[in-house]
Amino acid sequence: MKSNKIASDQSVPSANKPSVKDQKNKSRDLRGIIVRASSLALLFGAAYLVYVLQGDFTRYNLNGLDSTWELAFLAVTGSLLLFRAGFFFYNLYLYLRYKPINSVSNKELPTCTVIVPAYNEGKQVWATLKSLAKSDYPSHKIQLLAIDDGSKDDTWDWMLKAKKELGDQLNIYQQPENKGKRHALYRGFNLSTGEVLVTVDSDSEVTKDTLRNLVSPFVVNEKCGAVAGNIRVLNNEKKAMLPKMLDVSFVLSFEFIRSAESSLESVLCTPGALAAYRKKAVFGCLEEWINQTFMGKASDIGEDRAMTNMILKQGYHVLFQRNAFAYTNVPEKYTGLYKMFIRWGRSNVRENISMAKYVFTDFRESSKAGSRLLFINQVLKLVMSYPTILMMLFFISMDPILFLSSTLFSILIWSSFPVLFYAKRYNLSESFWAYSYSILYTFGLFWITPYAIATASKRGWLTRG
Repeated sequence: MKSNKIASDQSVPSANKPSVKDQKNKSRDLRGIIVRASSLALLFGAAYLVYVLQGDFTRYNLNGLDSTWELAFLAVTGSLLLFRAGFFFYNLYLYLRYKPINSVSNKELPTCTVIVPAYNEGKQVWATLKSLAKSDYPSHKIQLLAIDDGSKDDTWDWMLKAKKELGDQLNIYQQPENKGKRHALYRGFNLSTGEVLVTVDSDSEVTKDTLRNLVSPFVVNEKCGAVAGNIRVLNNEKKAMLPKMLDVSFVLSFEFIRSAESSLESVLCTPGALAAYRKKAVFGCLEEWINQTFMGKASDIGEDRAMTNMILKQGYHVLFQRNAFAYTNVPEKYTGLYKMFIRWGRSNVRENISMAKYVFTDFRESSKAGSRLLFINQVLKLVMSYPTILMMLFFISMDPILFLSSTLFSILIWSSFPVLFYAKRYNLSESFWAYSYSILYTFGLFWITPYAIATASKRGWLTRG
């Protein structure tokens, strides 16, 4: 197809795209300085925290351990800190083991259906479809579907424009009314002809080799049921600070955490922005997925995490492809950000409850220990959210200045890893947004998880008009 000859950098900002050459040309001396400086910061940070804790124990009479409650408090807190530290180093070990699967040949690539659901997306859906049409994927093996979920703006007009430009490469459909993303995907799944089903959000754009890299694991691993793509931020070149912060956060979330999960063949969530599924695995749970409920209400959020969970439950492997990129638009204002996080948080609560029902059973032939460990870590994050807030309020009431200084210093220490990680893989100057994001999350988004737990049964996408 002619559009495959068009370079993918026409659809994705070049400043966002990873370059192996740029990475190799980074100054070794500069990286050496960063590593040494970070090591010193960690050393001084550890000494400072010991000093602070010693002062706290003396001031609040916790060092005497003269009550059962104090012993229990320190034992539980210490155990959780040790677990989290151990889990981090375990993730680091798994990350170092991880390698993305290289693209297979055109002959080996399976037939593929790409589904793009859209609601009130406007012109962006046109850009999304154009980027997909430029994919370096055999034209006779790809089916491209776009489904307008009853949009109230000009989304359908932009789909018509894309159809006019792409012709037989694209098929477009319109829902009679807005039923939600899950129902739009459901229609696309039932219209599909491919062996592999790919979902791409209508506010995302892909690079030329994204599809072939995303789909290749299904050829190499016959037990692979789903693959998560590598999500970066599309709108991080604007003046707004949040997209810049989220881009650094996404790199850690996908290229570190999901790389580690992929080494265990148990990625917990294939993102809606870019994911691929074996058709057999999808249809093995499709009716359960479309009819999913929580506390008696139809589930209208978390369709990606739910599909991943149900595919894991069938015994399939779920992997991550670091070399399959999608660039997606993210909120530029605090209101949109916390609403997006609430939606993700509620989905996380629901799916951890669902996962608890099978993760300790004999749900697949290969090792299940990794999946169980990931589940335990997820549950601990949820369980500890309320005690963490209570402890934070307690220390604020006792000594707000000490709390603020020690918290900021802790952020400096613990955020050094994402800074170094991003700097090594992409850009040094942009990596420092990790510090800003940690401050924002600690002081402005700490309430998300407890609120999501308390309101897990609520419906609504929140971030769409």
